[in-house]
Amino acid sequence: MRTATLTRTTAETDVTVEINLDGTGAYDNQTGVGFFDHMLDQLARHSLIDMKIRAKGDLHIDDHHTVEDVGITLGQALAKALGDKRGIRRYGACLLPMDDAQIRTALDLSARPFLIWNVDIPTAKIGTFDTELVREFFQAFGTQGGITLHVDMLHGINSHHIVEAAFKSVARALREAVEVDPRKSGDIPSTKGAL
Repeated sequence: MRTATLTRTTAETDVTVEINLDGTGAYDNQTGVGFFDHMLDQLARHSLIDMKIRAKGDLHIDDHHTVEDVGITLGQALAKALGDKRGIRRYGACLLPMDDAQIRTALDLSARPFLIWNVDIPTAKIGTFDTELVREFFQAFGTQGGITLHVDMLHGINSHHIVEAAFKSVARALREAVEVDPRKSGDIPSTKGAL
């Protein structure tokens, strides 16, 4: 089973993440940040990674620590569930439209984290959610998950559509990358023999 459960506790947050890479996209995410929960639900549903997240953070200050620490813990859980990455496809890409927005994602589960983020969100907030935290989440997730992650906005007017398209596009690319390749199910997808 490619699963992981991790807990991360600091003076600012207490986060527990449970994932199953071979799931059906079931989700149960409760962080105290409504819009963020909605985006995590999209990430689970469209990656087919079962995901249960519980987070308690210092929301009386703002949402930053909670969003970032969920990204850190989820990335660590992904890396743990992947193990030595034997048999995975490794790469994934998705060109995803959502109404006015179109997001292109390409990623590599390389263990060499790097984020290219060309996404211009036109408003500072979606409801009460600070849109700058979207990049912070993907930075934390990608760094701890060992992901080379490129996310580019090709079109977009509505902030909600842009952000949701980004989460869905990353999810679809992640789904492809973590899947087991039946032609190479016993091999590590690198000429180095390790990832």
